[in-house]
Amino acid sequence: MKTILLVPTGEGVGLTSACLGLIYALECQGVKAGFLKPFSQDEKASAEDRTTALYRHLFKNDTVEPLSFASLTDQLNQDQTDEVLEEAVRLQREIAKKHDIIIVEGLVPSSRDAFATELNADLAKALDAKVIIVGTADVNNPVKSADKIDNQLRSLGGLSSNRLAGVLFMRTLGLPEESAQIPVTLDSNLRLVDETTQFIQALQKTHAHFGTTQLPVIGLVPFSNILSVPRMSDIAQQIQAEWVNLGDAQLRRVLHSSLIASNIEHEMHKFVAGELIISASDRIDVLLASSLASSNGIPLAGLVLTEHYAPNPLVLDFCQVAIKQGLPILHTGLSTFETAQQLSNLSNEIPVDDTERAEQVTRFVSSHVDPEWMTALLNGSYQPRLSPSAFRHELIQKSVAAKKRVVLPEGDEPRTIEAAAICQSRGIAQCILLAKPEAVVEVAKARGIELPHDLEIIDPDLIRDQYVEKMVELRKGKLNALQATEQLQDTVVLGTMMLALDQVDGLVSGAVHTTANTVRPAFQLIKTAPDYSLVSSVFFMLLPDEVYVYGDCAINPDPDAEQLAEIAIQSADSAKAFGIDPRIAMISYSTGTSGAGADVEKVAKATEIAKQRRPDLLIDGPLQYDAASVESVGRSKAPDSKVAGRANVFIFPDLNTGNTTYKAVQRAANVVSVGPMLQGLNKPVNDLSRGALVDDIVFTIALTAIQADQQTA
Repeated sequence: MKTILLVPTGEGVGLTSACLGLIYALECQGVKAGFLKPFSQDEKASAEDRTTALYRHLFKNDTVEPLSFASLTDQLNQDQTDEVLEEAVRLQREIAKKHDIIIVEGLVPSSRDAFATELNADLAKALDAKVIIVGTADVNNPVKSADKIDNQLRSLGGLSSNRLAGVLFMRTLGLPEESAQIPVTLDSNLRLVDETTQFIQALQKTHAHFGTTQLPVIGLVPFSNILSVPRMSDIAQQIQAEWVNLGDAQLRRVLHSSLIASNIEHEMHKFVAGELIISASDRIDVLLASSLASSNGIPLAGLVLTEHYAPNPLVLDFCQVAIKQGLPILHTGLSTFETAQQLSNLSNEIPVDDTERAEQVTRFVSSHVDPEWMTALLNGSYQPRLSPSAFRHELIQKSVAAKKRVVLPEGDEPRTIEAAAICQSRGIAQCILLAKPEAVVEVAKARGIELPHDLEIIDPDLIRDQYVEKMVELRKGKLNALQATEQLQDTVVLGTMMLALDQVDGLVSGAVHTTANTVRPAFQLIKTAPDYSLVSSVFFMLLPDEVYVYGDCAINPDPDAEQLAEIAIQSADSAKAFGIDPRIAMISYSTGTSGAGADVEKVAKATEIAKQRRPDLLIDGPLQYDAASVESVGRSKAPDSKVAGRANVFIFPDLNTGNTTYKAVQRAANVVSVGPMLQGLNKPVNDLSRGALVDDIVFTIALTAIQADQQTA
């Protein structure tokens, strides 16, 4: 069992971010990484350990609780260091049962915890761990950066120690601003190869061992203000303010803060997306201006009203539109100056419940870890599997390589615009928004979305007429020109025509449309692929340990045996296309021959048909869900099956069973799902949930691009 201990040079180096980023990088390599924080340094007995909690939230994986700070210091004061280390070993062994590698967070040295440096060295020996030293850096001051690392290096036994795995520089100052891009998944293209090489050369002028095999530099992570942005709910806790209106306090982030002291006419430029406005409670003009800005679509971070007197309720009545739109408003008894001073001293630590920020930091750090170092680390007896992180990583990488054009009929929908901007800037796909260009620009401006210069925005009114004749021809007498003109008013139909005529490679819709609105034009204009008689769907279920494929959970209400066999074959091919080696279970309420009835017989017949058509596939059924997914149950109920207990593709007998199971697993296990992905069409069309997040849309666009690439291969 490989164990990696991260040891910080001191406080404020970003140790939590380093641990989580390294775990994510390992997950993207298909390695099951566990996390261990053996000792807490929080004096509050009831406090939840922050890194442990974030690990659980991010990776949907459990770990052990650290030894409390009170217990740790009590045992150390009684000269029971050996007992402390034995407890750490016990915790490590408990985690080792379920993981390929363990990332351990070491203690942070401080004036209070003078024991941390020595205990970290003892911990590395007790756990037989390789050590990564984590420190901050300034490319303009390499000597100071190196000295801090060397001080920690000496405490670990110096260069002669065989435990050194490398050094990770966090929060690096002096790098270009554009280096602080936030990726949607691990993206090694963001790694600053030239800057890292130059920094190593500067270090070596006074510290020759940096960047050698003795002490490799495994990452140079830039400092990023973007990753330090708190939510309004965090602001409230920091300044101990009271809510006038909670609104979207959990969602809105403070990019900048502005103190409004002069006449409002001189301050209007401060009312922009992400701005926190600070003003005295009696500044009615500021309150009204903030409300007006919010009503006009400018998503301010929020408003903090200061001084002892409360805001006037009559004035608040005039602000109801903004309040209903979610504008967070706080009131504090502090003076305006005191409030601004407190806000300038906000903690950079990620709150336990801020999963979104933690995910961004994790992806950011992982993208700056040296992949060659990772490869060397992973040389060993690991058993890679397609983890959710690896699935998402491969999804993005394959879509970038595919270079496909994807049309988005809901072109003026805010989430769709943001997702298109992300996909365009990261090269995931060439996105085409069907919308009035001025409408897209207005939404982007209000929400602070930067539109890439090469993002295509097409006004539907300017192109509809050119598709009328072709649509009549495709429908073969089922509608006339007048009817075609009317149907083409629907941008989903228009986008589908663009796809039918090979002007784009795929289509994604559904953020505001129903599944039927998205799928019906595809059935009519795209039709099924030559080898298939029906269209079906799959969801990729991102369980903590691996990715499952569920089909069909969205399209076919009650397929017969022939159709069910075809759905199984389609789903297996989809799994393969996305890096999953399919082991297909045909799900029923009965396993093998233990039950009888038309439903069981349908599944049994479908299994035989699928085996005959595709003898290359590993497929079995009927299997109950637990027999298919739980190894011990599978051994008991179907001991001769090669699929039972190991299935990763689950084919449900009907839509009622499939959709219910998918939603139950998604909600009960808090599982992220990607899909539904439609399969069996001549060209890829995919539907979104109307509650889809921006990241969901990004991944669906990526998935569509890969489908298009597979169909043209």
